[in-house]
Amino acid sequence: MILRGTNIEHKLQKSKNKNASSLDILDEVQQILNKHSLKDEQISKQLGSKSNFRENDFDFDLLETDKIFHIDQIKEICIDYRLRFLNSSYFKGKIPQEAISKIKQLEAAHNTEIKGFKIMAPSKLFKLEDKDDPLLFAPIGNDYYYLIHKWGNDLHPLRKLFAWPFKNIANLGLVVLLISYLVTLMVPEGLFSKKNTTAEFWIIYFFMFKCIASIVIFYGFALGKNFNSAIWKSKYFNA
Repeated sequence: MILRGTNIEHKLQKSKNKNASSLDILDEVQQILNKHSLKDEQISKQLGSKSNFRENDFDFDLLETDKIFHIDQIKEICIDYRLRFLNSSYFKGKIPQEAISKIKQLEAAHNTEIKGFKIMAPSKLFKLEDKDDPLLFAPIGNDYYYLIHKWGNDLHPLRKLFAWPFKNIANLGLVVLLISYLVTLMVPEGLFSKKNTTAEFWIIYFFMFKCIASIVIFYGFALGKNFNSAIWKSKYFNA
């Protein structure tokens, strides 16, 4: 068997072709990364946009029905849990990369650019960062919205109970009456007279009610608070 000599020029050319192929791959990867980066910037710009876009061109056959919600359903939850449903441009927390990735997947699947993002979250999340759970929506049309992503921790299990007094003035009045009654029961016997009477109890109760009601009214006006039904779509702090 005769061993042939090594053609060093051939080896050098082969190495050059190999390196050129690697460079092409690297260039292709870089182009893909740049494309994704531009897409992320485009989505971030839309999330920060204040436009009131009301309908996106979704392919309804590709939508998950359990993620479609009517504005009345969203309103009910916002009022029950004292949440706000506002344009994503008012959201001051950080929208996670996972949410942006889901937006890109939806845009690719539906061959459209999604606009008009809305977020459901506690009021404080529209002023500063916190850990409660925001929900990101996009409008479908006819007052329907599609849930894209939820992140963060679940709401406190008693949040609905704490928010109940602020649903309307009737609920708040009942709570003030109840608290006044409990506080009256805590007044020691014989504090105002040697013998307790029913009339004295109701006089003390009426006094406690006026005190607690005054505190609630002062707190409401001083801090610009309002009932859940009035603030769920308001972009103003003192709505």
